[in-house]
Amino acid sequence: MMKTSDFDYYLPEELIAQTPVEPRDSSRLLVYDREKDQVFHERFYDIKKFLKKGDLLVRNNTKVLPARMFGYTSHGGKVEVLLLKRFNLNEWEVLVKPGKKARIGTMLTISEQLKVEIIGNIEESGSRRVRFYYDGVFEDVLSKVGEMPLPPYIKEKLKDQNRYQTVYAKTDGSAAAPTAGLHFTQNLLEEIKDSDNRKKEKKAKGYGRGNCRRTFARRFRYV
Repeated sequence: MMKTSDFDYYLPEELIAQTPVEPRDSSRLLVYDREKDQVFHERFYDIKKFLKKGDLLVRNNTKVLPARMFGYTSHGGKVEVLLLKRFNLNEWEVLVKPGKKARIGTMLTISEQLKVEIIGNIEESGSRRVRFYYDGVFEDVLSKVGEMPLPPYIKEKLKDQNRYQTVYAKTDGSAAAPTAGLHFTQNLLEEIKDSDNRKKEKKAKGYGRGNCRRTFARRFRYV
């Protein structure tokens, strides 16, 4: 039996990068040598020397939606809406903060082009089911009013939204970035491909609330 506290560690706030490094693959890479039980640091572009013949490199090619938006209630209260899952053309599962301002029947105004009605509660997750009202194509409206859903420890506003996408992102559907993939460049991927001894596979998998939500269990075991 393991405890979640076994994974606690101290991370000084000043060591949390607030802006992305350029080029992407010059970020640091932590490497653990299992045979020597040692940890050392490389650069991400060195990852190719740790890939061996027969290794499978899985790429998540989903694109991150500008899923975070801000609006107001009819009384002027500010709310944050985060898209999680689409049910149909106009209805989504979302997180609304603060939740007390998201009662069923509440209408939120995001912009002149976009309004949101709270139509239901999703009890098991504490999220809401909402219906969007807009003119035109939802994705076009979202691109104008939405923001990239950066983690809460990133305080700087993202200047280039494409920087929160992988270079191989193609399919819309994620509410969060598959962050390990952000460090690959096209050149690095070509170098891995040209080495002719790696297997590759593309895989689309949407990232949502479950990838980053807090774990409340104190103990867990392998199954």
